[in-house]
Amino acid sequence: MEWFQALTTLALGGLFGGILAFSALFAPLVFTKLPMEQAGPFIRAVFPWYYLYVIVFGFLSAIFAGLAGAGFWVLSSSAVVALASVYTRQVLMLQINELRDRELAGDVAAGAEFKSKHRLSVIINSVQLLLAGAALVCWAWN
Repeated sequence: MEWFQALTTLALGGLFGGILAFSALFAPLVFTKLPMEQAGPFIRAVFPWYYLYVIVFGFLSAIFAGLAGAGFWVLSSSAVVALASVYTRQVLMLQINELRDRELAGDVAAGAEFKSKHRLSVIINSVQLLLAGAALVCWAWN
């Protein structure tokens, strides 16, 4: 049981820390330090790996939390974070990329839809950060 408690702590810390570091540090730095013609393609190449990281750590957190006997909120929050990343990586990100390409090619309507879908991805990521943080705090108080 102690191993699963330690693994849960590490997985939740990795989940929350990874989302926070990417959202608050990495992505903003890419767009402030690189020229836009390099920043866009670079961040597009990084996003699938970021979402895969969140998927893996989210599911590991949920599995280890379940094996450690954590409460419902820790387990379910971690699983929701992982599942949201599956959707974002496999569906939403593909739509966003396609819309951005169309916008850059001159499709004005695609530009408006791109902004809407991008806003949705930012909202999902923000909720994931809050859920991962809440799961970590709930786990720490157990």
